Order: sequence, then C-alpha cells, then structure tokens
Amino acid sequence: MAGEPHEVEWVRAAKAGDAAAFQRLYRRYWAVVRSIVLAHVGWQEADDISQDVFLTAWQRLDQLQDPARFPAWLATCARNRCHNHHRAKPTRVAMPERGAPMPPVSEAREVLRAIQALSPAYRETLVMRLVEGMSGPEIAKKTGLTPRSVRVNLHRGMTKLKAILEEGGA
Repeated sequence: MAGEPHEVEWVRAAKAGDAAAFQRLYRRYWAVVRSIVLAHVGWQEADDISQDVFLTAWQRLDQLQDPARFPAWLATCARNRCHNHHRAKPTRVAMPERGAPMPPVSEAREVLRAIQALSPAYRETLVMRLVEGMSGPEIAKKTGLTPRSVRVNLHRGMTKLKAILEEGGA
C-alpha cells in the first residue's frame, strides 16, 4: 500500500532537507518502527535501535526512489537494522536443563520472548496490536500489508502464541 498523499508530500519535502516534514513522518511511524524492532530485540534495546532506524532513514532518504513507498522502505530499514544488530552482537544464553525451574521473569518479558519465537510476519503484527494497540486496519495502512493479510497474521500468530505460552506453563 502506498503512502497517503500528504505523506508523499512530507517525504518529498524531507528529501529536500525539510526537517519538520521528516519530524511529521517520525511521529506518524514511530510506533510501527518500534513494533518491528521490538519483535526482534529486547525491551532494553528497542528505543535506541528505533531511534537509529530513523537517523539512518534521514541520512539515506535520497536513496528512496518512490516517496509513496516510504512506509515499506522504512519497515525494511527497521528489519535490516535488527538483523545487523544481531550479527554485530552475538548472544549466548545458558538454557536451563529440561525440567529445571525457570528463573523468575516478568510476564511481559516472557510473552515478548514467546512472540519473538514466532515468524517475523506474525511477531511484527502481534507487537503492533498487543504492545502499540494498533487496530488491524491501522497495521495494514502503516505496513503496506492488505487488511486480509493482517487479519490472517494476527489470527495465526495469536494461535501460535497461545500454544507456546501454554506449553511453557504461562
């Protein structure tokens, strides 16, 4: 889905160096970018990486050929930044032995870890819905997915999330 007409004008203005236009895009897409990032990294890093996505987008905006594709381009920037984050910082987590009690963890972090175990399509739409409180049509509008795809991703993602949480005893 292409950006709305006024958003296309904001992108064009931002490409011409208008910081206020880019600020409007930032406010409009902050929740989408943060949702994508949060679907891939921990809470502690999400805000910093989201800010970095927008900084990079501002610096590379001249590479965007079609201003109407800004939402999809920005989402791709966010995903790429998350992949780069994981490549730059390999994580090693000691897993408890099977049957060993899990260390105490907040419920929200447990759910986030369960969401992060899902495929990217499911986890991104779930974070947008559950964390950012976006409706299905809002998610479709801001990601470029069709409303039907969003509904399918949310339904399947919730089904899989429920199964993971039930399996983990949550």
